[in-house]
Amino acid sequence: MFLPAERTALFIDGANLYSASRSLGFDIDYRKLLAWFASRGNLRRAFYYTALLETEEYSPLRPLTDFLMYNGYQVVTKPAKQFTDSQGRTRIKGNMDIELAIDMLEMAPHLDHVVLFSGDGDFRRLIEAVQRKGVRVTVVSTIRVQPPMVADELRRQADQFLDLEDLKADVARRTFEPRERGEVRERAAELRERPGPARVTPANPFGAVEPGPEQ
Repeated sequence: MFLPAERTALFIDGANLYSASRSLGFDIDYRKLLAWFASRGNLRRAFYYTALLETEEYSPLRPLTDFLMYNGYQVVTKPAKQFTDSQGRTRIKGNMDIELAIDMLEMAPHLDHVVLFSGDGDFRRLIEAVQRKGVRVTVVSTIRVQPPMVADELRRQADQFLDLEDLKADVARRTFEPRERGEVRERAAELRERPGPARVTPANPFGAVEPGPEQ
């Protein structure tokens, strides 16, 4: 339930929303997403959080973050860290939980309704803290994939849960055949082993690597 007079803000965990939408078989149209929520309440802010994997010449997320900044979103970023694990594999770390939590708590006194796009159970205590300030919380994720993308404790804590699949008709940019998350990881490994140029999808520098136009 969304009330027209409620002061509302969106808090989007970019990597989590990307994973959920890809698991459901569609990409997000962020203009449509903003318009959908603006039509249902007094939308004050829309925050998008992501870590940027910087290289010497190019960050694969830069086109998306630039687009969002020019189209009604406040984008919060920090550099992703690259490291080698104990088995010699290159890993990327880019957690934005602290930044999202601080902004939500600071904004809470000026809001009536918070919409969190994430299924991460670590946010349960954050939601509880915001609710104690008199703010309603909606969690947007999905339970319609296996395993579900949203933690049970997060869904129980929220005032309401909105399954991302129910928004698909209104916010999808394009659709495709959904894959299980394990299949996405296998596809990423396969493409990394292929010779020739490759690109990381602009929506998620930490996920599947897809072939570039030359391949």
